[in-house]
Amino acid sequence: MPSYLVESYLPRGSAGEKAARERRARSSAEELTREGTRVRFEGSTHVPEDEICFFTFEAPSSGVAALVAQRARLEPLRIVEAVSSREE
Repeated sequence: MPSYLVESYLPRGSAGEKAARERRARSSAEELTREGTRVRFEGSTHVPEDEICFFTFEAPSSGVAALVAQRARLEPLRIVEAVSSREE
């Protein structure tokens, strides 16, 4: 299943907000999965200097990634498919 990066604005010094967004992202992914659409929250990367945070979801489509981001209130700036170099 593909992975998607959800790009979101997150100001410097917002560690508490990052943790709260991660909890909401995980919870929203689990909720969608219980509803029958498999989604997995893979983690996040905060780039404080650029005030950007990337949330990664494994999802069947970008539309599902957008839905989970909306439910988690991540306020996405954009959503793009991501290809990892990690071996599975």
